Amino acid sequence: MDIIAYMQERRREIDRNLDRLLPPETQHPATIHRAMRYSIFAGGKRLRPILALAAGECLGGRRDTLLDLGSAIEMIHTYSLIHDDLPALDNDDFRRGVPTCHRVFGEAMAILAGDSLMTRCYQLLVDLPGLSDSVRLSIIREVAAATGTIDGMIGGQVVDLESEGKDVDRTLLDYIHRSKTGALLTVCTRCGGLAAGAAAPELAALTEYGRNVGLAFQIVDDILDVTETSENLGKTAGKDEQVRKATYPALYGLDASRKRAGELVERAIGEIGRFGERAEPLRALARFIMDRST
Repeated sequence: MDIIAYMQERRREIDRNLDRLLPPETQHPATIHRAMRYSIFAGGKRLRPILALAAGECLGGRRDTLLDLGSAIEMIHTYSLIHDDLPALDNDDFRRGVPTCHRVFGEAMAILAGDSLMTRCYQLLVDLPGLSDSVRLSIIREVAAATGTIDGMIGGQVVDLESEGKDVDRTLLDYIHRSKTGALLTVCTRCGGLAAGAAAPELAALTEYGRNVGLAFQIVDDILDVTETSENLGKTAGKDEQVRKATYPALYGLDASRKRAGELVERAIGEIGRFGERAEPLRALARFIMDRST
């Protein structure tokens, strides 16, 4: 399938939905709403909501439910990027080729914009259409865990920060990558399945698919930080090496890192064989994650 055309069409749908779900720029207090919208609409592939849509649609899930689910996850992802870019963390001036939120609106407003996107995410999850209260609660629990401190995004970020300049082994490196980046990608496919009423074996397959593409995604990110330019990435390249971050290329080299990412992608594709042609978008997305250049 033409995965680029598929992603472009899904991104247009998701962007329209995000525009509908975010407060207007003119609504008081306007500055915070401008900052939220600036960061949401500053670019990005919308990979996380697209994964949620693809996972749910291969099981016949409702489009409106999946769009709201994906939009909520994109908001929590964007909150994490706003905070990651702050001087106290990664101290980045550019994200997706444009100035970061704190460079445009100041650090205080950037912190509040991130906080606001996180809370808006949970407002949307509470009101997901077409689901029982028990399924909504399960999805909220999953998203909270994926972004939390135990095997989640924040926990991974903490260990990543504490590992800068230190020697790490593969076990710790995998923990960082699976938690900091992989957990949120996994929750996309897992919650897409939950929203579509997945049976236990189907949910397990979608979960393992997400775990494998999630780790592959971060390994490829590590590789691109070494091989691509800042102009192409839309953010400062080479920063991982500057601060001696724990990365796959630093531990294993580029060739072994590419091989590991490829193995994970093939494993992910194998996990969803049970879904047949319905899962073709998921298969194509896994290959896109491996082959991307940004």
